[in-house]
Amino acid sequence: MDHSNYPNDYIRGILNSVKTIALVGASANPARPSWIVTKYLLERGYDVIPVNPGIAGTELLGKKVYGSLAEVPGPIDMVEIFRNSEAAGPLTDEALALDPLPKVIWMQLSVRNDEAAARAEAKGIKVVMDRCPKIEFGRLSGEISWQGVNSRMLSSKKPVLSGKGFQKLGLNRP
Repeated sequence: MDHSNYPNDYIRGILNSVKTIALVGASANPARPSWIVTKYLLERGYDVIPVNPGIAGTELLGKKVYGSLAEVPGPIDMVEIFRNSEAAGPLTDEALALDPLPKVIWMQLSVRNDEAAARAEAKGIKVVMDRCPKIEFGRLSGEISWQGVNSRMLSSKKPVLSGKGFQKLGLNRP
């Protein structure tokens, strides 16, 4: 996989296939990007499990916070790493020790660890580095264009609304 340029179908496939996301580095501070991403993904129907040893045992946006990936009950589809590139290596190794293995290791914006990615891919796990799932979901669904951001996506197909109430777009276009 060329980790400097991901095809839209690769990202869309990941976002459509995962349901349970362990967000490592979740913050209880609403001004922090990890809190904003957690809230956004929860609102889009993902089961986001916050992981942060500093606030383990508390609740974040109605979800119990765990101290490590190993403490999370049940299988994890995607491990999202909201830590620095150096920490991504040991966190990837922690994810590789899980049974069953996660389907995806996703490293946030500015987080890149090629050695950790190679270890995960050798076990058949998909890897995304230096990307934000909130931004990618918004870009692929078309929501990001509501703020005037160029999504780099052209389509004559009408976007699909997902859910009721506040407008949210889904990833699948008819």
